Amino acid sequence: MQVKRLADDGRRTFAVVLEAGDEAVQCLTSFAAKHKVEAGYFTGLGAFRQATLGYFDFDQKDYHRIPVKEQVEIVSLVGNFATKDGEVKLHSHVVVAQRDGNAIGGHLLEGHVRPIVELVVEDAPAHLRRQTDPKTGLALLEL
Repeated sequence: MQVKRLADDGRRTFAVVLEAGDEAVQCLTSFAAKHKVEAGYFTGLGAFRQATLGYFDFDQKDYHRIPVKEQVEIVSLVGNFATKDGEVKLHSHVVVAQRDGNAIGGHLLEGHVRPIVELVVEDAPAHLRRQTDPKTGLALLEL
């Protein structure tokens, strides 16, 4: 993972490049901890050699795992960082395109980079926190 600070004008902006073999969720979580990004958002693109997406099942109150066991292009990767119980948490959604152009999307649970993922991360000016919602079991933003 490579990181470069692009701006620091009250809001820090970073370019983050994940390299082949990196696991995206782990890298983004590590990036946030190392650079003290307690609240922020990101966008990105690139490709995965394989990934696991998730679809939240309200009845089960858990994610249905969707394995993607092939090389795919990231059409859209968006997400945010917020704290829960003092720890930075990642919330990320992705749409990936298969070789034939069909797309599949969901919550990004795991993504193994190949050849690269490029992101822009921006600190949010206000501190965002997550709190577990008793109805869904999800850690939702507390405003």
